[in-house]
Amino acid sequence: MSQPKVKRRVGKYEVGRTIGEGTFAKVRYARNSETGEAVALKILDKEKVLKHKMAEQIRREISTMKLITHPNVVRLYEVLASKTKIYIVLEFVTGGELFDKIVNHGRMKEEEARRYFQQLINAVDYCHSRGVYHRDLKPENLLLDAHGNLKVSDFGLSAFSQQVRDDGLLHTACGTPNYAAPEVLNDQGYDGATADLWSCGVILFVLLAGYLPFDDSNLMTLYKKISAAEFNCPPWLSSGAKKLISRILDPNPMTRITIPEILEDVWFKKGYKPAVFEEKEDANLDDVEAVFKDSEEHHVTEKKEVQPASMNAFELISMSKALDLGNLFEEEAGFKRETRFAAKCPANELVNKIEEAAKPLGFDVQKKNYKMRLENLKVGRKGNLKVATEIFQVAPSLHMVEVRKAKGDTLEFHKFYKNLSTSLTDVVWKTDESSGESK
Repeated sequence: MSQPKVKRRVGKYEVGRTIGEGTFAKVRYARNSETGEAVALKILDKEKVLKHKMAEQIRREISTMKLITHPNVVRLYEVLASKTKIYIVLEFVTGGELFDKIVNHGRMKEEEARRYFQQLINAVDYCHSRGVYHRDLKPENLLLDAHGNLKVSDFGLSAFSQQVRDDGLLHTACGTPNYAAPEVLNDQGYDGATADLWSCGVILFVLLAGYLPFDDSNLMTLYKKISAAEFNCPPWLSSGAKKLISRILDPNPMTRITIPEILEDVWFKKGYKPAVFEEKEDANLDDVEAVFKDSEEHHVTEKKEVQPASMNAFELISMSKALDLGNLFEEEAGFKRETRFAAKCPANELVNKIEEAAKPLGFDVQKKNYKMRLENLKVGRKGNLKVATEIFQVAPSLHMVEVRKAKGDTLEFHKFYKNLSTSLTDVVWKTDESSGESK
C-alpha cells in the first residue's frame, strides 16, 4: 500500500503540483475548497521581494491587474500573504501553451495565426491603456483556454525587477533575448509599450513561419541581428503579412508601427472581432493593501495535511471478505485478533468517531497520520488492552479501517469492537447482500 500523502493548504486553497517556475516565483495548481474551482497559485518569497526592492512595484501592478477582466488576459482573483510568502491567485487555463501547438504542429495557416495575433493585440492594447506592460511576451506565456482562445499570462507580473527611472523609461534588459526589442538589449532605456509590440511581431513571425526570425548560438551575433533587424520572411507568406511584420520589426522604436496603426492594417483587419467584455471598475483592493502592509492579522494560514494511505483495487479485492462489521465474530474462526471494515465518510470524521467511541470506554487515544493507538487505562485480565487502527483510502469518500489487538485479552478486544461497531453503524459501507441481513 502507498504511504500517507501530505496535502498542503493555503487558506481555503488546496495546493497541488508545480506547473511553472521562474526566477522570482513558483506557480502551483490549486483548488478552492469552498467552490471546487481550479486556480493557479503564484508563490513569491517575501525575502527576495524585499531584497530586490520590488514590493512597491508588485503592489502597484497587482492592484492594476485586479481591475483587468479582459477575455484574453489571465485573471487575477486575489492576493494573500503568510509570514514568508506572497500568494497571487490566478485563473487556471486548461488548453496548454501556444508554444506547444507550434512545436507539435509547426507553422500555422494565415487565418489561424491572424486570429491569435488579433487576440494578442487586443490584450496588449487594453493593458497598455492601463499602464501595464508585459516585458516578456513569447509563445510560452501565451496560453489557450478550453475553447482555443488566447490568454496572455503574467501580464504585469513577469518582470518584477524592472524599474522606471526619472526619464520615464525602463532600464533593465529582461525577457528571452530572441523576443526582446533592440532598445531593450542595447540598455539605452526603452518604452514598455513599443518593446512589447516588437515581441508581438516576433510572435507573429513564429506563428506564420514556424521558426524564429532572429536566432544564433552566439549571443553577441544574435544581438547584432536583432539590432539591425536582419531577418527574411519565408516565401509562403502573403505580401500583407510580410508588410505588417516588417513595420513591427522596425529597429527604431520611434518609427515602429503603433497599435492604433496595426488596428487599421488591411491584413490585420480581415475577420477582426474586437473583444467584447464588461470593464470592472469596483475591484476590492483591501487584500492587496493588507499584504503589503504586512499585517499579521491578515496572514493566511499555511497547513500541511496528511491524507490516508491509498489502496488499489487488487489490494481491496484481496481483503474483500473482511469488509464487514460482523466479520470479527465468525464462529468457525473463533475470536479474531484483527478485522477490517469499509466506511463511507471523510477520513478526519472517521478518526473523530473512533475517538468519540473509545474515550467513554476508558481508552487513551493517540493519533498520527490516520493511525491510532488506543490503550485502556484500566488493567484487564492480561494487562492493559491496546488496540491499533489504521485508515486507508479506497476512493475519495470511501475508506477501509483496519482494527487489530496490539496487546491484552482477546475477549476484551471483542467486547471493545462490539461497542465500536455500534457507534459506527451510520457510516459503515454495506454491500446489498449484507445490508439486507439483520445484525
